[in-house]
Amino acid sequence: MELAIGFARTGVTGYGGGPSTIPLIEFEAVKKYKWMNEDEFVEILALANTLPGPIATKMAAYIGYKVKGYLGATVAILTHILPSIIAMIALLGVLYKFKESPIVSGMVQGVTPVIGFMLLEMAYRFFQNGRKGLGLPIMLSLSIVSLIFVQFLGLHPGILIGVFLITAFFIADRKEKAAAAAALLQRKEKSS
Repeated sequence: MELAIGFARTGVTGYGGGPSTIPLIEFEAVKKYKWMNEDEFVEILALANTLPGPIATKMAAYIGYKVKGYLGATVAILTHILPSIIAMIALLGVLYKFKESPIVSGMVQGVTPVIGFMLLEMAYRFFQNGRKGLGLPIMLSLSIVSLIFVQFLGLHPGILIGVFLITAFFIADRKEKAAAAAALLQRKEKSS
């Protein structure tokens, strides 16, 4: 029931599409229901960015599956997308009729700064997590490299995230093997 309520709320209040919905999903999954911690949410978000399709739906599927398996994934996806589908069908004609209205335009302009602030606040928390995990110099270097590749060279963010994930995997694997080799060497020295 919590999955249905949480993702229905994100579906109804997630004005502006996937990126604006991410902070809402994070609030439900991390802060309200505590289905996961913030670090796991960041990892899932990074992984979801590498896969094709709407990010909010992928997040709903993962979180729903984590909480209640396949049924949870189904419930989370449906309750996230159905409110907006129903609202879109119901209101499309009305909004289209009044699309030039200054009231509708004002509503859109009024919501935009709120979404911008939510994204800025989430980016700040990601910045803080990166600084804690990698240290400020490495985190800033990776941020600058990301900016160059995505903004100036036109690389798709999913490709960059995939490269970073694979690189991190190989670095972690190499460190783990080096630690295991050092532990084995230490045991051999003690037994000698």
